[in-house]
Amino acid sequence: MSGRRYDESDVRIRPGRGSRPRTKQRPAHEDAESALVTGVDRGRYAVLVDPAGPDEHAATAMKARELGRERVVPGDRVDLVGDTTGDEGTLARIVRIGERRTVLRRTADDTDPVERVIVANADQLVVVTALADPEPRTRMIDRCVVAAYDAGMDVLLCLTKADLASQDELVAMYAPIGVRVVVTQRGEGGAIVGLDEVRAALDGRVSVLVGHSGVGKSTLVNALVPDARRATGVVNDVTGRGRHTSTSAVALRVPGGSPTWVIDTPGVRSFGLAHVDPAHLAGAFPDLAEVVAQCPRGCTHADDAPDCELDAWVEGAPDDETREARRARVESFRRLLASRLGSADADPREAGVERRP
Repeated sequence: MSGRRYDESDVRIRPGRGSRPRTKQRPAHEDAESALVTGVDRGRYAVLVDPAGPDEHAATAMKARELGRERVVPGDRVDLVGDTTGDEGTLARIVRIGERRTVLRRTADDTDPVERVIVANADQLVVVTALADPEPRTRMIDRCVVAAYDAGMDVLLCLTKADLASQDELVAMYAPIGVRVVVTQRGEGGAIVGLDEVRAALDGRVSVLVGHSGVGKSTLVNALVPDARRATGVVNDVTGRGRHTSTSAVALRVPGGSPTWVIDTPGVRSFGLAHVDPAHLAGAFPDLAEVVAQCPRGCTHADDAPDCELDAWVEGAPDDETREARRARVESFRRLLASRLGSADADPREAGVERRP
């Protein structure tokens, strides 16, 4: 049997793993450009590069892998790398999310542990509610107020369709808790009466609009931002509910002198508050925070809470007028507290929470 002569060409050396050590250090992205997120659509983000700057322009971006599951929402200030020109077919990458001044959250219901971030860096929450068609749901409004106060945001209650019902009851209900109220209605030729007052309340701020479907939220946005072209719908005559027309949140700049933004959100039928600590709710009522601090340990501050200092504070008022004012404040606080804690026998539609089957 003849043998074969081997040479160096027959030798195969297994490649090594290289001399470069693996590292978890990420690139610094020092050349990243700042941008404002204005919309989210199926993993793609509409952004304004150099917002309010001399080179402001729109672009499309995706989220970089290093951000993991961290959610990017309208209102976020982010850093971009890659192709940020905004030319057709280009795609930048979001590599950093800036610190958020405020974060508006909600949960699917009051037991859901998963928080859903709606928008970031908004100054005020505008709760849009129709006075009729569909009927106003006060507990839904209460829940929005609780979420806004928890997020450190102001609250503006915008009542629409005032030509169909009186606003007096709702104004009297929410004015004592520091909620500013504006009222609109349809005028001749479809014009919105009261729009100037709404503009004044939004001027120079970032406002997020929330409301049930069919309350006129998209109609209001189209009047404020003529180029928005947000779809509008009608209320179902049988269910009394509106049809969802907006499918995603989008930030829109309101024309005018001051930098004013509105963030339109899809119509909601639930606003869970599982993320809100009831103990923090008194912080929205500075005059009551000092009172509840004197309550016995474990006091719920509810109507039937024994030895609650809120009741003593009301009864200790120096005169009848002050007593009635204090009582209104306490009732407002307890109503919001009840909205956060929920009620087993409450109508879930009134509470603003859809029960799961």
